[in-house]
Amino acid sequence: MGQVLLKTALVRMEPFGWTAAFWRSVLLNGWFALCGLCFAAAGLLWMYIIRHFPLSAAYPLGSLSYVFGMAAAMVFFHETVDWTKWLGVLLIMTGCVMIAR
Repeated sequence: MGQVLLKTALVRMEPFGWTAAFWRSVLLNGWFALCGLCFAAAGLLWMYIIRHFPLSAAYPLGSLSYVFGMAAAMVFFHETVDWTKWLGVLLIMTGCVMIAR
């Protein structure tokens, strides 16, 4: 969710520059603040996960975020996904199933 909020925030910001208008668009962007909260929550969740689960399983399962990211791109940003990306998702999911067993 943090990545979706980050993209949403970046679309609404001024183009990058060392100008007051850019920094105002950063500081007053509610989407950017929500994105930061999501990343903070994800960091806390990740600390919990690696403390309570084997890293050899938890770290590879983190690759599922690529699958969710692609799905979010389709749903929220109406991006098209070609068959090679679907093949990549299938390979990632197959690997995750193999690791989880």
